[in-house]
This record gives sequence, C-alpha cells and structure tokens, in this order.
Amino acid sequence: MKSSKLFSKDDRGVSPVIGVILMVAITVILAAVIGTFVLGLGDSLNDTAPQASFTVDGVSNNNITFTKTGGQSIEANDLSVSVAGNRTDTPFNGGSWQTGQSREANVSADTYSSEQTVRIIHDPSGNTIFQQTVDFSN
Repeated sequence: MKSSKLFSKDDRGVSPVIGVILMVAITVILAAVIGTFVLGLGDSLNDTAPQASFTVDGVSNNNITFTKTGGQSIEANDLSVSVAGNRTDTPFNGGSWQTGQSREANVSADTYSSEQTVRIIHDPSGNTIFQQTVDFSN
C-alpha cells in the first residue's frame, strides 16, 4: 500500500457518525426529562409556601400572639414556630387561619430573656413565611 493513500482526503464517513451521536444524545436527554415528570419528581416543584403576612401582638408567659394581616388562608396545622432555632411543631389550633384572626403559640417563652428571632415555617414546603425579632425581656 502506498503511503499517499493512508492519508487521503476521503472524510465521507464523518458526518453520519456525528449525526448518530447527536441523535442519541438528544434522545437520552428527552428520556431523562420525561422520566422525571412521569415518576413524580416534577411534582415537588409545586410545593410552594403560601403568601401571607403576620404581626406579633405580644408575648406573655409561654405564649406569642400572632395576627394574620393579609394573604391567602392557611391551614394552621401546616405551620411550625421557631424561636432562636428551637422549633415547636403544630403550635396553633387546627383549622383555616383567615386574615384578621389572631392565634397563640406556646413556645416556652419564659426561657428567653432578650431579643430572639421568631419564625413561622410552612411545613409542607419547608419555607419560612414570617420572620421577626421579638423582645422577650418584658
């Protein structure tokens, strides 16, 4: 075999190979995206926290009084309260919490003697929907 034929300029087989590789890659990506939603992994994207606003009306004994001042109604059993990182699960009485209603949460407030960060957490989404610094020294 002549050395001039080893390095000929015949590249006709390159385009079909690259085309097949691209088609396989696109098929794999589409299968992964469709499979994610079919298996229900895409449903977790819909767990968003409700939009609501609150105020802290007072701290007495072991209770913090919250008033819902706006936003959509929220199921009270879906909420937790955190004071200085200490979480109290289902501190509110059940039922739908509407705008204008006040609820008390028992959080052992007598163990705090200064300003602490208070959070209301929406448990299904894991998001904080309210945060405020509250003075417990009163």
